[in-house]
Amino acid sequence: MSIVVTGATGHLGRHVVEQLLEKVPADQITAVVRTPEKAAAFADRGVKIAVADYNTPETFDTVFAAGDKVLLISGNEFDKGRVEQHKIVIEAAKAAGVALLAYTSAPGSLTAALADDHRGTEEALLASGLPYALLRNGWYNENYTENLAPALEHGAVVQAAGDGRISAASRADYAAAAVTVLTGEGHENQTYELGGDTTFGFAEYAAALSEQTGKEIAYAPVSVEAYSDILSGAGLPAPLVAILAGVEVSIERGELVVSTGDLSRLAGRPTTPISESIAVALKG
Repeated sequence: MSIVVTGATGHLGRHVVEQLLEKVPADQITAVVRTPEKAAAFADRGVKIAVADYNTPETFDTVFAAGDKVLLISGNEFDKGRVEQHKIVIEAAKAAGVALLAYTSAPGSLTAALADDHRGTEEALLASGLPYALLRNGWYNENYTENLAPALEHGAVVQAAGDGRISAASRADYAAAAVTVLTGEGHENQTYELGGDTTFGFAEYAAALSEQTGKEIAYAPVSVEAYSDILSGAGLPAPLVAILAGVEVSIERGELVVSTGDLSRLAGRPTTPISESIAVALKG
């Protein structure tokens, strides 16, 4: 029996594997990757490496075994039919008879187009009859703190979310919740709405940046149209621009506020505030 993590060298997957290594023997972990070289450090520590690609169904034929617990981390290829990609994993997991398939989804309150692929995947997972856990991850602090350069350069946080607020947390927090589900009992057929313990708006985010950098940084709200033009001007493809602009609308509507407390309960600790993630990013 293994705990199998897809997308194991991605932003979230790396955190999950690292935290699994703190709880279970390395030989009980299988990291599914497209590029094995990126997983060399995990292999050196005894983690099993499986090479498979969402776009090549047959590569998943031998990845899973009966009794495995699987974390399906959603793909990031928005232009390649993510639901069909995810179905490949679900069907292979069903054929193998895995004990649990956990999926990193999106908050149930989210109506933006970003959620469409997640809802489609959830439907496929429930239809499969597999024991499941839906990890409906909210927004990551790192969505903002990993790209501080524009705000620092221009002295402005530019978003189209009005006074909307977000229950964000760090990727490590969401990984901790996933690890609890993968290593614990009683999570079959459960849905968890995951978000940070506290909320912030972009005015507060800009103020935290100002305080920690000593620079004058203001929140500069713009229209969705202007925001879309900015993203397009930065070279983002039109489909991704539409998705990101839709998220801004959802933030203004309060759809990324998650108040269940599920994340901190599963993680076993309070979630990481945005100010702490800013501090980590600035040190990096």
